[in-house]
Amino acid sequence: MSDKHKVSRSKMHHGPGAMMQGGEKANDFKNTMKKLIRYMSEYRLSIIVVLIFAAASSVFSIVGPKILGNATTKLFEGIMGKISGNGSGIDFNYIGKIIVLLVFLYLISSLFSYIQGWIMSGVSMKVSYKMRKEISEKINKMPLKYFDTTNHGEVLSRVTNDVDTISQTLNQSLTQIITSVTTVVGVLIMMFSISFTMTLTALCIIPLSFGMIMLIVKQSQKYFKEQQDYLGHVNGHIEEMYGGHIVMRAFNGEKDSVEKFDKLNNTLYKSAWKSQFLSGMIMPIMNFVSNLGYVGVCVLGGWLAVKKAIEVGDIQAFIQYVRSFTQPITQIANISNILQQTAASSERVFEFLEEEEEISENDDYFVDLQKVKGYVEFKHVHFGYNPEKIVINDFSTKVKPGQKIAIVGPTGAGKTTMVKLLMRFYDVNSGRILVDGHDIKDFKRKDLRSIFGMVLQDTWLYNGSIFENIRYGKLDASDEEVKVAARAAHVEGFVRTLPGGYDMILNEEASNVSQGQKQLITIARAILANPKILILDEATSSVDTRTEVMIKKAMDNLMKNRTSFIIAHRLSTIKDADLILVMDNGDIVEQGTHEELLKKKGFYSNLYNSQFEDLAVV
Repeated sequence: MSDKHKVSRSKMHHGPGAMMQGGEKANDFKNTMKKLIRYMSEYRLSIIVVLIFAAASSVFSIVGPKILGNATTKLFEGIMGKISGNGSGIDFNYIGKIIVLLVFLYLISSLFSYIQGWIMSGVSMKVSYKMRKEISEKINKMPLKYFDTTNHGEVLSRVTNDVDTISQTLNQSLTQIITSVTTVVGVLIMMFSISFTMTLTALCIIPLSFGMIMLIVKQSQKYFKEQQDYLGHVNGHIEEMYGGHIVMRAFNGEKDSVEKFDKLNNTLYKSAWKSQFLSGMIMPIMNFVSNLGYVGVCVLGGWLAVKKAIEVGDIQAFIQYVRSFTQPITQIANISNILQQTAASSERVFEFLEEEEEISENDDYFVDLQKVKGYVEFKHVHFGYNPEKIVINDFSTKVKPGQKIAIVGPTGAGKTTMVKLLMRFYDVNSGRILVDGHDIKDFKRKDLRSIFGMVLQDTWLYNGSIFENIRYGKLDASDEEVKVAARAAHVEGFVRTLPGGYDMILNEEASNVSQGQKQLITIARAILANPKILILDEATSSVDTRTEVMIKKAMDNLMKNRTSFIIAHRLSTIKDADLILVMDNGDIVEQGTHEELLKKKGFYSNLYNSQFEDLAVV
């Protein structure tokens, strides 16, 4: 299954019981929460204000039913007095004052709730922005070896899901925790102040309701997990079939694809139905148990009212408190799970931010990039992606400015690795690489890479116009400069046939142009960059023979007076190279011109002749 869908799965948790499902837990909950609190320390004043306002909002809401109960009592007394003929009727003046007071209290409560929500939204968005900004900056400081050992979905998940989880907790759950705790404590105090006996009766329903809820949750949890698993399987299958649609149809795989989808979809349907049904039972059961509690409270309250032990208005207030007591209890039960998920997300974000960065640059060292001529020297270079397994062994060679250097060898010989070291995507284990006599470690990375122009076998184009993709090589280039580079790379010929020409938007996969056309665009980008040193990693492998001839002519012009490194698999394309370095198992086993190496009848000669053996047989 793709990383993309692994990410999307974690965001899809449906149903009333979703919050009560067990989430991912942090390895070190306590220290992670301390880190998160320290991370938000610059917003502590705002958070303190939010907590105070959230608690105050709950307090103002809590006292409302008690005051409303006084109005109910006064209304009841007035009616009973009128009936018995002993009273003066209903005291509307008193009731009116209570209504005004209640409106004022509820307005104040709403105002406090609005203010704390407004402030907390700002804080959560600032924290999210800060985290995403730091993660983005961190990505650009990370060594490539990190991404070699970490799948892209993991990194994407930290930027999206994990930061979103933290943001939601800050924006909603943090204030919900305060309001829930304040409400439970406040309501409990008010209930005990009205009647100790009725409060104990009401509290008896809590263990019963929670026992039944936990029983359902325990049953539904396995179906929720199964639902999420098969949701990922279905998404993964759809992605695979969509991505390989042409291949699937070419081999008549439609029937097998549909059968597999139906099987996965049926399993998803069954698990989703069971999980949603069971979780959907939670609220009706809670309401049923709560209603039993209301019946008990009403019966007991009526009996106490008859005995003159409680006022009628207090019964009404008590029922309101009972109704508002169960919801925050449920919310508090979810707090542990919410905080665990938040801690797990925070831990993943902080782990990433604390990852080892690339070796710091020498900011004091200055190299005049305009004077760089392209002299390159490798001095006893040793390198291995894993220090215990060296792939480049004692590599040494000198390259003069303007020379065309071809690097050839079988797969895994270390050809592309040499280029990665030259551009300092990786640092050598030992030895030195010099450009015009300067150790590349003394350059700032962005300065070093500005010297190079690179065209890879795997093209990289982004969702934008052809103009924008070519201009990526030199962001301040004029339209005419872009067109000159496009003509040199023979891009203009096919661009004229496209709808919109240079302004045609390439889709996300750049699949609305051919592979060869994509390669031509990347070559135009390199031409526009006008680099001191060129790196061509089998740059013409994806174009036809006729286009290859045109590209070769353009490249010959581009490579004049420029040091060029050409990684080649088709040895026929590098016959005119000034120097051919033949690599095998990380060592230069031969070097010389094409003719010199053929005369040696050694490794290169065997490699070259093997490419024509099949043709000879034919």
